[in-house]
Amino acid sequence: MVIPCDSSLPYDMTEVIRAVIDDRQLFQIMPDYAPNIIVGFARCAGRTVGIVANQPLVASGCLDIDASVKAARFVRFCDSFNIPLLTFVDVPGFLPGTSQEYGGIIRHGAKLLYAFAEATVPKITIITRKAYGGAYDVMSSKHLRGDSNYAWPTAEVAVMGAKPAVNIIFRKSQDINAEEAKYKELFANPFPAASKGFVDDIIPPSSTRRRVCQDLEILAAKKVSSPWKKHGNIPL
Repeated sequence: MVIPCDSSLPYDMTEVIRAVIDDRQLFQIMPDYAPNIIVGFARCAGRTVGIVANQPLVASGCLDIDASVKAARFVRFCDSFNIPLLTFVDVPGFLPGTSQEYGGIIRHGAKLLYAFAEATVPKITIITRKAYGGAYDVMSSKHLRGDSNYAWPTAEVAVMGAKPAVNIIFRKSQDINAEEAKYKELFANPFPAASKGFVDDIIPPSSTRRRVCQDLEILAAKKVSSPWKKHGNIPL
């Protein structure tokens, strides 16, 4: 099993990606720059796709300034050349710290959000584990016009992790561990998000490749019409 049962343990997202794509062949772009985000090209059932994925082995997969800009540029490139986007999500949030704040993490993070929102190519998203807060929204969520958004049973779609959430909500509780266990049972799973339509389906990992290939075939003729000679103002 690639993904550990303990959600605090890291794993190599490239192994997850290689299990879905053709011949396990992933051509990464700039693998040594901002390694907490993976971008590259692969094929699914012979169709070229652009891969965007968080890498839990580096900074727990958090998005920072460099990762946001790297991924945003790649998404814009794929949209320019009509290459479908396949996104794998395991993101606990944006990287905290004064250096990120002073560097403009909100402005740079908005570049990735804008890139995904404006992209008109087929967009398929797989949530493998953590999908927390604004970083989840940025990673090709349903809110950004995603075409197919799937979650594995190990996914957690929430504002934040169970432990910090419980420490805030039940800070006066006498039994914080019991409250945390109850919170995890209710919210540390993909079902609340699925019930609200934020996730199209909860799928077993073994069916991921089949679903992705089917969706790519269905979405091959996707067309999105925009107002003539109109465009937004990307946060540069």
